[in-house]
Amino acid sequence: MAMSVGPADGEDEVVSAINTTPLVDVMLVLLIIFLITIPVVTTSIPVQLPKETIQVRESKPENIIISADASGAIYWYDARLPGTQALVDRLKKVAVMKPQPEVQIRGDLAAKYDAVGKIVYACQRAGIAKVSFITEPPPRGG
Repeated sequence: MAMSVGPADGEDEVVSAINTTPLVDVMLVLLIIFLITIPVVTTSIPVQLPKETIQVRESKPENIIISADASGAIYWYDARLPGTQALVDRLKKVAVMKPQPEVQIRGDLAAKYDAVGKIVYACQRAGIAKVSFITEPPPRGG
């Protein structure tokens, strides 16, 4: 009784073809299941839904951007302020607005903490409730 176990030269032959028959079978079964269940899901009781219009009830005020450059100068948007008292005076006018706008602080990377601290302290003295910091996101992949 003889048995053939492989090629006669002793080298194993690598099969590089992928059998896709099970994948196709599974995909066809899934397709059939979806085709059968979709009409059941979409069938519902016909109902006349009420019509609604969306109206903005409260307008959001524009955010205030305050910047501090490397030398410690303070800017209200693009206008340079003479000092922290001028900043406090402007912020007090903004603090009484309803709803109160958010103050966003942009501090230069080379600026000392003192310049940004003066802005935060001025916001506190004026009664500003929302203060945030604008930063630059790190580069992708780094």
